[in-house]
Amino acid sequence: ARALVLCGAASQASPAMLTVTSTAFKNGDALPIEYTADGRNVSPPLAWSGAPASTREFALILDDPDAPTPLPFVHWVIYKIPGTAKGLPENVPIDPGIAMPAGLAGAVQGLNGFKRAMYRGPAPPAGKPHGYHFVVYALDAALDLRPYLTRAELLEAIKGHVIGQGELVPVYERKAPAKP
Repeated sequence: ARALVLCGAASQASPAMLTVTSTAFKNGDALPIEYTADGRNVSPPLAWSGAPASTREFALILDDPDAPTPLPFVHWVIYKIPGTAKGLPENVPIDPGIAMPAGLAGAVQGLNGFKRAMYRGPAPPAGKPHGYHFVVYALDAALDLRPYLTRAELLEAIKGHVIGQGELVPVYERKAPAKP
C-alpha cells in the first residue's frame, strides 16, 4: 500500500486526481528497455493533466516498492517543476551544468537510491517483475527547497501542500540468465 501525502489543514479535501501518461508505455505495461539501466538509461517522456488551477509547482518521485529493501528503492526525485508544466520530456539532463529544457527552468533533481541527483533506470534482480511508480504531486506553493533532497526529505517538505496527485506504473523484469 502506498501512503498518500495529505493536504494542508486549510484545505481538508482530498488531493485532485492527476492523470499521468507517457507516449512510451501505458499503465501496467512493460517499461521499454531504453528507459532502464539495461538500455539507454534515459528518463521517459511523461505528461500529466487534471492539476488544480492553483498549482504552483510539481514534484515527481520514481520508486520501486518491490525492491528487496526496507523502503522503496528510489530511482528519481525531481521537484520545483513549474506549475505551468504539462510533463517532462524524454532524457531530462542529468548534468547540473546543462540547463533544463524550455518550460522546466528552475526544476531541481534530488538524490536517488545511489545518492546521485539524476534519473537512474530500473535494474531489478532477475526473477520477478517490479512495478515502477512515477508519482506526480501538484503543490499549492512555490516551496523554497534546497537541491539534492532525498525522497523522504521531499515528502516531508511537501506535506500540507499537495493539492493533486497521480501515478503511472509500468513494470520491468530482468530474465534469469539461460543455463548452459
